[in-house]
Amino acid sequence: MKLQHIIFKNIKFVLALLLIFIAVSTSVIKAEAAPKGYLFIIGGGNRPESMMQRFVDMASRVNSGRIVVLPMASATPDETGRNLVEEFKNLGAKDVAYYNFTRAEAEKYPNARLLAESGGIFFSGGVQTRITEAILDTPIHQMIKQLYEQGAVIGGTSAGAAVMSELMITGDERRKPEEGHEFETIESGNIVLNRGLGLIKTAIIDQHFATRKRHNRLISVIAGHPELVGVGIDESTAIIVSPDQTFLVIGEKNVIIYDPSKAKVNIRNDRAISIRGMIMHVLLDGERYDLKKRRPL
Repeated sequence: MKLQHIIFKNIKFVLALLLIFIAVSTSVIKAEAAPKGYLFIIGGGNRPESMMQRFVDMASRVNSGRIVVLPMASATPDETGRNLVEEFKNLGAKDVAYYNFTRAEAEKYPNARLLAESGGIFFSGGVQTRITEAILDTPIHQMIKQLYEQGAVIGGTSAGAAVMSELMITGDERRKPEEGHEFETIESGNIVLNRGLGLIKTAIIDQHFATRKRHNRLISVIAGHPELVGVGIDESTAIIVSPDQTFLVIGEKNVIIYDPSKAKVNIRNDRAISIRGMIMHVLLDGERYDLKKRRPL
């Protein structure tokens, strides 16, 4: 009996290891699977009608075609939600709704079903940390990632653009400048970063870029993260990221790209940054960029 007991325990141990191996392997395979969906990332400001029409058309071709607006970034989320619903309906979207989820609501699994089968999700502008505080690592967040993996288009403007990346610029800095003197330095450790929704992992997104002179803060960030491409999207301009991790620029202004992968970075004791050999691209409507190969197409 003692021998049988030992054999039984060993079999249980081996089976447990096998189950762990299968679970980990499945998780890795799932994590490496490329999403079938698109990211529609708008730099803020006025949104040309043709741009928003393109979002509606893309969403209409996936699942039920329904568009769900998530206005949590806004200081007036219900008003913003209603306005975006009206805007999308005027552009021909047949089924549009908005949900202003609190954290408590986002943590309830049944609420995630409100987004199921949607063709498009759209995040409003405002403050990007309001989005992550409400939905990061909740069933709502998981449903958005699932929809993206299945082929839906996930869009956002301004704060809704910044939240797309794995590493998110919050809009805050650690030094406390006087009003009107924000982001005047290029220095290490000054820009406050948080986790974003992680829909784009190869780049960090900034918005209102040339209009609000945000070069300093994006350069400061990528100097410490050479594994990422810095993508600064100006107002009335967007990038559409395809499943193959290439993107198309659409709109009226520029997308500015910083690639520090081959640069030599030096940080002085006072945290000032020197960067030599960084690659910069300025793209316009109709031009493309490959985030994997780090080059324009």
